[in-house]
Amino acid sequence: MSGIDIFAWLVLLVILASIIYVIVFLGLLPGKVASQRNHPYAEAIAIGSWLGLFIGFVGWAVILVWAYAPPRDTVEAESDESGDLEARLASLEARLAITPATGALVDRIDKLEAAAEAAGGDA
Repeated sequence: MSGIDIFAWLVLLVILASIIYVIVFLGLLPGKVASQRNHPYAEAIAIGSWLGLFIGFVGWAVILVWAYAPPRDTVEAESDESGDLEARLASLEARLAITPATGALVDRIDKLEAAAEAAGGDA
């Protein structure tokens, strides 16, 4: 073997080692993300990342998104808090406070509705 053959084998080994490293890194990434974020399905995500990596890259990308997404139960629990909704409603009502101009419009609409009811029509 000449020196160039040895160099070619070394380059080939470095390339193969790099490819193996990238595959292992990508296979472990969603599982590590899920466990760091305390995802309840961290083990399923770790297994799914390996399956998605070898079956097709699209499956791996879906698993990675799943690792970053909060669990549905957590999102629903946060949105069901009635105190939070009441505070949000109060802030929206404060933003829509009636000004004198809108107050006059509301009075005029009320008079028109009363006149329509007196005339026998539905407002």
